[in-house]
Amino acid sequence: MDLEGVIRTRPNKRDSWRTVLTLAYQSLGVVYGDLSTSPLYVYKSTFAEDIVHSETNEEIYGVLSFVFWTLTLIPLVKYVFIVLRADDNGEGGTFALYSLLSRHARVSSLPNCQLADEELSEYHKDGIVASSNNSYGSSLKSTLEKHKVLQKVLLVLALIGTCMVIGDGVLTPAISVFSAVSGLELSMSKEQHRYVEVPVACVILVFLFAIQHYGTHRVGFLFAPVVILWLLCISSIGLYNIFHWNPHVYQALSPYYMYKFLKKTQRGGWMSLGGILLCITGSEAMFADLGHFSQLSIQIAFTFVVYPSLILAYMGQAAYLSKHHVIETDYRIGFYESVPEKIRWPVLAIAILAAVVGSQAIITGTFSIIKQCSALGCFPRVKIIHTSSKIHGQIYIPEVNWTLMLLTLAVTIGFRDTKSMGNASGLAVITVMLVTTCLMSLVIVLCWHKNIFLAICFILFFGSIEALYFSASLIKFREGAWVPIALSLIFLMVMYVWHYGTFKKYEFDVQNKVSINWLLSLGPTLGIVRVRGIGLIHTELVSGIPAIFSHFVTNLPAFHQVVVFLCIKSVPVPHVKPDERFLVGRVGPREYRLYRCIARYGYRDVHKDDTEFEKDLICSIAEFIRSDKPECGVKLETLEDDEKLAVVGTSSSNLDGVRLSVDETDFSEVPSTSELKEIRLTTEKVRKRVRFVVPETPQIDRDAADELQELMEAREAGMAFILGHSYVKAKRGSSLIKRLVINFGYDFLRRNFRGPTYALSIPHASTLEVGMVYHV
Repeated sequence: MDLEGVIRTRPNKRDSWRTVLTLAYQSLGVVYGDLSTSPLYVYKSTFAEDIVHSETNEEIYGVLSFVFWTLTLIPLVKYVFIVLRADDNGEGGTFALYSLLSRHARVSSLPNCQLADEELSEYHKDGIVASSNNSYGSSLKSTLEKHKVLQKVLLVLALIGTCMVIGDGVLTPAISVFSAVSGLELSMSKEQHRYVEVPVACVILVFLFAIQHYGTHRVGFLFAPVVILWLLCISSIGLYNIFHWNPHVYQALSPYYMYKFLKKTQRGGWMSLGGILLCITGSEAMFADLGHFSQLSIQIAFTFVVYPSLILAYMGQAAYLSKHHVIETDYRIGFYESVPEKIRWPVLAIAILAAVVGSQAIITGTFSIIKQCSALGCFPRVKIIHTSSKIHGQIYIPEVNWTLMLLTLAVTIGFRDTKSMGNASGLAVITVMLVTTCLMSLVIVLCWHKNIFLAICFILFFGSIEALYFSASLIKFREGAWVPIALSLIFLMVMYVWHYGTFKKYEFDVQNKVSINWLLSLGPTLGIVRVRGIGLIHTELVSGIPAIFSHFVTNLPAFHQVVVFLCIKSVPVPHVKPDERFLVGRVGPREYRLYRCIARYGYRDVHKDDTEFEKDLICSIAEFIRSDKPECGVKLETLEDDEKLAVVGTSSSNLDGVRLSVDETDFSEVPSTSELKEIRLTTEKVRKRVRFVVPETPQIDRDAADELQELMEAREAGMAFILGHSYVKAKRGSSLIKRLVINFGYDFLRRNFRGPTYALSIPHASTLEVGMVYHV
């Protein structure tokens, strides 16, 4: 499956209105499923605090006023008009903000960053460069770069936001599906419906997680129509209730009613803010899913479709409740009570479908953010399956999927009521928003180079609103809010332990790498027999010779005639263009046949399978050999030990470069064959033929031709992947915490998660793993 050339759905700035409107239509199903189902449980969670409805309707109007202004200020003003502009080359989310900051202030969590990475076309967003006029921004940048503690705080802040998103991936399916099926309570007694709702909700949840491996694209075409039908349904019911029960409910939109509500209800009203908060659950998805759509399409969909529909839905429920102060039974204060009786069953069916769509969006979003964390070295390696060869970004992670399912079922069975689930979900949602507000204030200064006064105003205005909701959610710790905190702590420990162990392991590799002088002293044969074949030595180092190589040379009687030090690294950008994929250079003189190849991927890039990757790797080395002279104009980057690396693209992106043909490739179909020269090898014992097609211009010299010939011989003999199987231990004298983290935490994660062979799609038949003990 070759996903390198996948056409992403994100449009460019010149796209037609037809394309933008099409994307806006599609975003309704992917982005707004969670947000659009919030009317199912907001009022029920809000009035769970035993707030008494008075004849003046001050409580009802106060809650509606809070809902209206919360929806207006947070999703509409903050996200639609401000946060969406802080995209990382079109990508959004918590880690996108962190990636953006790490490039502008050089506070990246990745240990093997290079200056060459800053030359990537996507490294500087929209050509923005640092401004010397902003003295506050310059001092803030230098402070962040100077103090490692601040860099760790920034990383932990990003990880907390990420962990809360993962926690939301557990809680959102539970509360959405449970609230949707709660409509069954209207057809049975209170004692009966509790025994029906939980099993039905669990069956739907199991089905939802069981179909994840099929991929979103197989049922995704239904998402937008379902959400549109649901929005049309709740807005129509809202209009009916407004005109039928209370046409003057619009008066509650005045912020004065918020003051009257808090003044009258006091502590109970403040605690009820945790339920009102649920009206904005799912707002973060607008930013997180930005990479699949465009800023304009998401803005249009929310401003003209989602926002008006939600406001009408909440106004309609408030109009109904304002004329029904005494509900028949307390547990029937939810959404379905305000639905006309004749259409309750069709609305129930649509609500369940909408809840499934909303849950699907947050589940796939959880897969995506875990992939980003893994790519940036903050999560253990997991098996990532790409469910679509045409639609970018649709992935499935089996271990995460089943873990989410078990946790979601545990939450549903354990709580069995909307109140506790709402308390848990509300804290997760508002924490993510607070993290986004903090990171955005830094982006305003460091990336947008605006006055620091604007950043202070931003964090004070939106931060104070969110802090109010956060306090109302946090006080319900014992009533369900402990769940996202517990989940986040577990995931945060896993992420930080893995990041810390990985960083210490890289530091050990750097401190123990072999000097180039040692290599030169061995001579071209390296003091051993060089046999046919290519040896790929996987290393995290971007310069120098890894210690594992000296271990091979001193303990093995023979080694491959061509050796490649392969480093597959992530860079703090969402995507790396195919023509900038590889950095290729020599290690030592030409006759040693030692090469270094660094494959660079963005945190949202799709890794090719092993066959395509091998082909691109060999072609990149061949192209480097052909172009390894000054007159070819190849861009070089000089590293330590006098290594020079050339930027080489993949074979699909470099049509004028060296091309590889294996076995049955028919060169009669290659265009302009008169301008190509074939370097081929034929022997009696060759099992398969490998050929390089090399352009005649510029003319290659004899040494390069011999080197290409030897590379072909080695490729025909086969490739072996050599991996260092590291056992990381804390060195003597380390603190107790470090010994616990390294010897137990990191070692447990390393043993129970995927190894590099799975992460790199390496065939096991040609893999050699050698154990080494690292004392860090």
